[in-house]
Amino acid sequence: MTYNALKAVSLTHVRYQRGDQLGHFLAWVSLVPVFISLGGFVSHFIFRRELQSMFFALGLVISQFINEFIKKSVQQARPETCALLEMCDSHGWPSSHSQYMFFFAVYFTLLTCKGIGGIWKVRTKWAALFLPWSLAVLTMYSRVYLGYHTVAQVLAGASLGILLGGLWFWVVNSMLFCYFPLIEESPFGRFFYVKDTSHISDVWKFEYDNARAARNTLAARKAMASKSS
Repeated sequence: MTYNALKAVSLTHVRYQRGDQLGHFLAWVSLVPVFISLGGFVSHFIFRRELQSMFFALGLVISQFINEFIKKSVQQARPETCALLEMCDSHGWPSSHSQYMFFFAVYFTLLTCKGIGGIWKVRTKWAALFLPWSLAVLTMYSRVYLGYHTVAQVLAGASLGILLGGLWFWVVNSMLFCYFPLIEESPFGRFFYVKDTSHISDVWKFEYDNARAARNTLAARKAMASKSS
C-alpha cells in the first residue's frame, strides 16, 4: 500500500538545536507574529471593536498575501540549513516574519506619533515604541540564526514591511478614514458595536469619566426611587 507524503501545519513549528539557550529564546521570539495575530488583534476585536485596529489587522493580512505572491513569483530557495528543519518546501524571499513585524512596527509607530486614540502621553511615546521595534529586529535576527532565512531574505522582508506599513497607514488615514462614520452607522457596525475613537484626545480618561458618570447616575436614580417609595 502506498501512502501520500504528510505535511505538518507549520504555524508554531519552530525548531532549534537542543541545548542552545539562545536558540530556544529566539524560537519563542519567532512566534511573536502568531501572538500578535491571535492574542492581540483577536482579543482587541472582542473587547474593543476599534476601527483603527481592524484596518491595522486588515493591512497585515493584505501584506501577507502580497508576500506569498512575491515568494511564488521569485521562487528563491531557503538556505541549505533549512533542510535540517524540514522547512524547505516553501520559498524564502522575502521573509514573511520580518515583513509582518516591520509592518507592525511602522504602523504602530505612526499611530502612536500621530496620537490617534490618545492612548499614549507624549512622555511615554518613545518608551512605547521601543518594544515593537526591538521585537521586529529580534524576529529578523531569529529567522537567520535558526536557519530559516538568509540575511538578504530577512532584509527584503523588513524593507517590504516598512514600505507596506507606511503605505497602508496613508491609505487608511487619508483615503478610508472619511468612511469610518458610515461603517459605525452601518448594520454591521451597530450589530458588533464597532466604533472609532480617533477623535478623542484621551481614550482612557474618556472611558474612565463616562464609567464613573454612569455609575453615579445609576446610584442617584436608585436613591430617588428609594425615597419615593
